[in-house]
Amino acid sequence: MAIFISILWNNVIPLSVMIAIGVILQRVFSLDIRTLSKLNFYLFSPAVMFKLLYTTDIKAQSIGIVLLFFVLFMGLQYACIEAAIRARALPQGRRGAMRNSVLFYNSANYGIPLNQLAFHNNPVTLAVQIIIMMMQSLLPNTYGIYSVNAHKSDWRKIARTIIGQPVIYVIPLAFALHAGEVELPGAIMTPIGHLADAFIGTALVTLGVQLGTMEWKLDRRILGDVAMSNALRLAAGPLLAALVVWALGGAGVDIDSLTAKALIVSSAVPTSLSSVLLAVEFDNEKEFASQVVFTSTVLSMFSVALVIWALGV
Repeated sequence: MAIFISILWNNVIPLSVMIAIGVILQRVFSLDIRTLSKLNFYLFSPAVMFKLLYTTDIKAQSIGIVLLFFVLFMGLQYACIEAAIRARALPQGRRGAMRNSVLFYNSANYGIPLNQLAFHNNPVTLAVQIIIMMMQSLLPNTYGIYSVNAHKSDWRKIARTIIGQPVIYVIPLAFALHAGEVELPGAIMTPIGHLADAFIGTALVTLGVQLGTMEWKLDRRILGDVAMSNALRLAAGPLLAALVVWALGGAGVDIDSLTAKALIVSSAVPTSLSSVLLAVEFDNEKEFASQVVFTSTVLSMFSVALVIWALGV
């Protein structure tokens, strides 16, 4: 019960307040959501990624283990999604949005505070979460863009769009500067810090603005797909993560108990705001994407608490 209350108070309620502010602003001022989306994609998201990777010490062994887990976990999730998509015979546009809604999860503004809460600011588990966040930042800006555009655009145009994403260049740059112990002057780090701090608020307000533009209809097709996405993300996600951790341990990979628990908890968080930003930026299933993010965030306060309880954290 204490974990449930902590998640509700420290994660869900603050997120909900920011989303509600976006809804109100949209109703009053009719904001330009495409501009907000571009600010998130091209400015705030790269800034927060650079700051975290540049300022955090991560061991090479941890990177290898987490990346191996991530590849196997995402492969299993993708297989489950494809099976569900084929069973429901979804149209092409919805298929891309469905994949994004399950594969891209909120490892940043939900995952990091949750990690710090559950593991009491442990530096080992925080490093695990940051590596997951790095991959979850890279995927929407590469595969995610392809996924929402593959049915309506040629590969050359998609490739040009992907190449133009700043996160692709920010990640290796941050690693290189950190590894070389290059100290950036305050004139550079201070603006980066301010931009990074703006990411969470702007992303949540953007979600609220998108929700504020929608007419929430009891469309059985959308509701059924939203429910399927939530089940794959919040229930199947941590179960598959536990399966991968167990398989790696059985294969002789040295994963300590704390890292294993951190990996499973990292997989239990709700759908990422990236799926909404992609849907808005490329005009693909915006209503579906927004409803998935909102409902999975609300439901996660129960599902995440259950996962933490089951792991005995």
